[in-house]
Amino acid sequence: MKSFLFAAFFCTITATGIAQVTDTSGVDDMDYSQFGDAQGVKRYATQKVLNQTPNRIVSIGYEYHGGFDMPDVPLGGMLPAMQDLRMRRVGGLRAQVNIPVVSTNKVIWQLGANYMFSGYRLDGATTNAFGKRLEASGLHTAGINTTVFKPLNEKNFLILQASADLNGAFEQLSAINSKAMTYSATAIYGWKTSEKNMVGTGIARTYRAGQLIYVPVLFWNRTFNDRWGMELLLPARGHLRYNISTSNILQLGFELEGNQYWMSAPYEPVRGELFVQRGEVKPRIMWDKKLSGFFWLNLQAGLRYNYRFDAMNEYDARKDNLRWYEGKLGNPFYFNVSLNFVSP
Repeated sequence: MKSFLFAAFFCTITATGIAQVTDTSGVDDMDYSQFGDAQGVKRYATQKVLNQTPNRIVSIGYEYHGGFDMPDVPLGGMLPAMQDLRMRRVGGLRAQVNIPVVSTNKVIWQLGANYMFSGYRLDGATTNAFGKRLEASGLHTAGINTTVFKPLNEKNFLILQASADLNGAFEQLSAINSKAMTYSATAIYGWKTSEKNMVGTGIARTYRAGQLIYVPVLFWNRTFNDRWGMELLLPARGHLRYNISTSNILQLGFELEGNQYWMSAPYEPVRGELFVQRGEVKPRIMWDKKLSGFFWLNLQAGLRYNYRFDAMNEYDARKDNLRWYEGKLGNPFYFNVSLNFVSP
């Protein structure tokens, strides 16, 4: 019920491609060799390369992490003692919807949102307040975003993206507050050298590693031939693509995922709140298969590698003296399954 309430509280949206259809009725007998390119017509770069994986308009799925150890969790209160916990599993809903607001050859503007829930289940009962809070509330993310793809001419383009996420271990809606918000943005300038290659570089403000960081970005989508290609947005994700057919695609790569989550402190003398800085690296293999029409199935499996799972006493804290808990979590295998409605 909690997952449903938070999913209903925020709608979900991301990026979509465009199909251009030309009406050829009444010109079947024309000899096109007599005509050249129209003079004075400015051409613009498109946002995809040949054989690229389809953009998702609507996606709903479920992700599951296997069991792992969670060592040295503070008992809390005035006690300096630690306790080892064992998580039996982590799992939850993932959903997004992608809606284009403006789609022309001169600009593509999209609004989007997403929802993600991670439900924690301990292996056995515990008196540890932090572990019990994770199990009772889980970690929620509900966000909105906007993306602009602006071709400047036939070869050059800009990509601008901004997002706002509400992240927390909320036991009820009344617990939501402004300190649970995080803000991210990316700006990329790129070159499309052919229908098989587009590359760009820029800078990002992101919480994907759990903490706020500013990092350079490399964007590179490349199709080598009818079978092989790659899709990179480093350091966030990168995949080598193999097209079995136009409706059957395999990918091998990774994604960096994470955010900062607000949590009311489960006990004193911690200040009234904690901020869980969670970052995960996921080496994985993905399979996209067309089911019917614009409906596709996505399956992924891999390893959830713990990059950061620290509980801090302040928003965006970095100093060791503000770290209440340093999580050295085990690294379980995970899988994800989703049903997607994609763009043409």
